[in-house]
Amino acid sequence: MSRPPRLLGASLALAALLATGGCAGPGTDDEAEAATGGWSFTDDLGTTVELDSRPERVAGLNDVVSSLWNYGVEPVATFGQTSAADDVQFEGRDLSGVEIVGESYGQIDLEALAAADPDVIVTTVYPVDSEGTLDDSQPLYGFESLEQQEQVARIAPVVAIAWRGSAADVIERTGELAGALGADMEGEEVSAARQEYEDASAALTEAASSGVTVLPVAAYPDEGFYMAKAPDDPSLHLYQDLGVQFVDPGGEEYFWQTASWEQVPQYPSDVILYSLRGAMTPEEMSTQPTYQLLPAAQAGQVYPWEYVGMDHAAQARFMERLAGWLTDARKVA
Repeated sequence: MSRPPRLLGASLALAALLATGGCAGPGTDDEAEAATGGWSFTDDLGTTVELDSRPERVAGLNDVVSSLWNYGVEPVATFGQTSAADDVQFEGRDLSGVEIVGESYGQIDLEALAAADPDVIVTTVYPVDSEGTLDDSQPLYGFESLEQQEQVARIAPVVAIAWRGSAADVIERTGELAGALGADMEGEEVSAARQEYEDASAALTEAASSGVTVLPVAAYPDEGFYMAKAPDDPSLHLYQDLGVQFVDPGGEEYFWQTASWEQVPQYPSDVILYSLRGAMTPEEMSTQPTYQLLPAAQAGQVYPWEYVGMDHAAQARFMERLAGWLTDARKVA
């Protein structure tokens, strides 16, 4: 989950072409499909999206569409906290046929999104607490407000996948959505990615057996460290289940514990993972005197923390990197 962004107010107006697309209501997928003879999917907020036929044009949040693409569902438009062109999740992808309609959190060009003519729009929903509670009175992830979310829903129905618990569970749920959108979940490419994921999981468990400790952070000049709580982040939760020993930063808040730069030395670790999304680089952190006191910084054991998609290929790629870093790391804390 990204650091709560500083959102700028926006006055957004849509042309008449932003007409309501699709309908939503309670019920199971099977019941809805039987009743309509079309396509339906019940998302993690319990909303059933019904369409006359399977969606062919998919748009949405970078974090979800990148995973759907790894399963073979190519998006027509993306938005997110960064541009898809700068997002490591799209590394190696040809984006020439993809409309990038948002490059910072909550700032979505709705007219460009409507012009991409999506059949469905996908995003995520985060819990509001460590118990995994979902609250539909708050905007879904990627939207700056409920008003903006409603405007997006007039373009095409919105499907939300909950990022809670372990990434292993979220991957399965993302796979269900990909399959519903026409992906061949038993095909050679997907099967190969699943095997790579299993191999990377085993490699990470082996690397973590050394017992080196890891602290994932997002650092900011005026605020210090935002330290992630592994059980609250699906990817970190998965890695912890596989044996990675994350520093517990304590605190009662969900997902993040904060520490001013003066307090940063109180959280030593063998390895630091630094966020790639709008946070300070190691070079920038090194300008803070207290950062230099951290054992991981002194040892040069500081590595990028990617915001990894919920699919087998993306997770395998990052777990392989993490396993390599942990294998090379020394206990210094």
